[in-house]
Amino acid sequence: MISASSELFISSLTLKQEDLMNKLFCTFSSKEGLDVTLDTIKAKYSIMYGKIFILESLDSDEYLCTYNIEITDNTTTVLPNTILLHRKKETNTLYTINSLNALIKTLNNGVLDTKFPIDWSNYRNSVLLTTGSDLRKLSTTIYKIINL
Repeated sequence: MISASSELFISSLTLKQEDLMNKLFCTFSSKEGLDVTLDTIKAKYSIMYGKIFILESLDSDEYLCTYNIEITDNTTTVLPNTILLHRKKETNTLYTINSLNALIKTLNNGVLDTKFPIDWSNYRNSVLLTTGSDLRKLSTTIYKIINL
């Protein structure tokens, strides 16, 4: 399971509504806790597009619930074990800003250049995270799509 020392979890952080606009949330769960995690997500948020995508990590026993939420006046915090992600639609790659920076440094001899071209096809169907300063790539497959 992803630990708090991996990506920075923002579960206790208070957010402004504009911080949440157009953001993809990812809540990590074990298989055993998946039903409780899904029930919690559905109870806490109004899910945009009526879908929660559950991804299974092929590299670990983790499940990743990804979803967009509708912003309301009550939306100020996120659930435990939840991070914000970005997505490259063409390759179905999910990533954090920290992992994108780490990837660029890895590919560009340690230099962070925000204009460095990335061949996203090398990261198809995966989630990029960081553990400390180390890049972590989780290969994923769709486990289930929940239609609300």
